[in-house]
Amino acid sequence: MKILITGSAGRVGRAIYIKLMQLHHVIGVDITPCSTVDIVADIRDLTRIRHALINIDVVIHCAALHAPHVNIAADEDFNSINIMATEQLALEGIKQGLRHFIFTSTTALYGFASTQENQASWIDETITPQPKTIYHTSKIAAEKKLAQLSHLFNLPVTVLRMSRCFPETADLMSIYRSTRGIDVRDVAQAHACAVELRLPGFKTYIISGSTPFTPKDCEMLYTDADTLIHEKMPDLATEFRRRQWSMPCSLDRVYDSALAQTELQWQPMHGYQSVLTMLDNELPEVLPVINLSK
Repeated sequence: MKILITGSAGRVGRAIYIKLMQLHHVIGVDITPCSTVDIVADIRDLTRIRHALINIDVVIHCAALHAPHVNIAADEDFNSINIMATEQLALEGIKQGLRHFIFTSTTALYGFASTQENQASWIDETITPQPKTIYHTSKIAAEKKLAQLSHLFNLPVTVLRMSRCFPETADLMSIYRSTRGIDVRDVAQAHACAVELRLPGFKTYIISGSTPFTPKDCEMLYTDADTLIHEKMPDLATEFRRRQWSMPCSLDRVYDSALAQTELQWQPMHGYQSVLTMLDNELPEVLPVINLSK
């Protein structure tokens, strides 16, 4: 299969490129030259994008302005890159016989829906996003554009809303792998599963780590996360004690990826144990915990 990946110089795009290049003919597009970039171009450059789409079977669209660009980039840039360029990319692909469009989205777009008073929020695909920023708004608008094109042209579109997967301190990352985080390798695998299945119609999935918690745990997650983690994740609690890390008292949300695990036949493999292994091996994917009291 011939696959075009936009934003292939970024962490997520690069991971997807490396995963898929083992089985497919992959072409990467980005404005930044990189070993996983075959075409250096702005996704708004229609001439270059038309050329890049020749004989492409699947587009994986990762390129975007992200949360760190809020208050730095103009709202017009969010609109032109995240919304208009996404629509243009899909339309040009349709003209050239594209068979599948995969959109790399974010759980951040749930915004205000991700938090509520007195208990943790349980977020699955049935929850309606309540955007906070232009970033959230632009990603939601892009998804809506793709839904319209999918229905109008009978194009399979798969939206993967990934939870946080950037490097952060190991204590937070270890906890978040079971509530609101994901390893970039698991993100890449989810995209690979989407490519192989090519499910019909417009589909949206949350891509986040497996959780031992259930919706019944939401109140206790918010009021007494420490006790609940000791009960449901005793090995992690032991590691926190051994490393002299502080256990969180409250957690505000869980992103539920059960639907993606079932329908995409995908399973996140890199939980908190993987975080600790990366930390102990001094890999830059995880940051050390600095205990200033020592």
